[in-house]
Amino acid sequence: MLFDSHAHIDDERFAADRDEVIARARENGVTGIINIGADMDSSQRSIALADRYAGIFAAVGNHPHDAKAVQNGDYDQLAEWLKRPKVVAIGEIGLDYHYDLSPREIQRQVFIRQLDVARQMGCPVIIHDREAHGDILQILKTEGRGLTGVLHCFSGSLEMARELLELGFYLSIAGPVTFKNAAKLPEIVGAAPLERLLIETDCPYLTPHPHRGKRNEPAYVRLVAERVAELRGMELSALAAATTANVCRLFSIAPAEAIK
Repeated sequence: MLFDSHAHIDDERFAADRDEVIARARENGVTGIINIGADMDSSQRSIALADRYAGIFAAVGNHPHDAKAVQNGDYDQLAEWLKRPKVVAIGEIGLDYHYDLSPREIQRQVFIRQLDVARQMGCPVIIHDREAHGDILQILKTEGRGLTGVLHCFSGSLEMARELLELGFYLSIAGPVTFKNAAKLPEIVGAAPLERLLIETDCPYLTPHPHRGKRNEPAYVRLVAERVAELRGMELSALAAATTANVCRLFSIAPAEAIK
């Protein structure tokens, strides 16, 4: 009972074999997938996937890369989409100071506006944070009060992890935990409360060892789970059950709906 809490199987890299990718995931024990929106078009595609496949859910939102393209009416559209039963979160949203594909001030404005939509709709958020740790924490402390959600593919420090946990957020662990140079992640995985951990692929990106350099896919969340279980000294089955329960609790997914 594994749950890939962050995937992009609407991506064109899955166009030729999407059904087979989903079938492989199920063969590897993946019973649920949240497909994540990165802009308005991919959010629509995520909804279409959730409508088509049992066990797939959607998040809708605008990635910081695309913040400069967001229109005022998009926030109302996000709110409308969140009324659909299989749309479970606003995401992925946040800040990316590595590529700076949108001006930082616009990234911050769009991030805050989307946090406000989440607050109005009573839904969790899925946050992208790349080289923007300080601003992410500051915005969550001031503009994210009363919200919950997850820092996907967590890349911050142990100190940042503790602050986020105190704010009520979850941490999601992805393929980099399997890399030989995963310096900080093993300590964070070992120290974080089990009830606040999720696992993900972020496919088609961040492919775990030993498949680095190839396209990632939801079936490989098992490799992430195996490494997290090893770091915590747990059986894989116990880690899978706990992280699946965490996904269902955070995103208000009925466990029976996740087991498909």
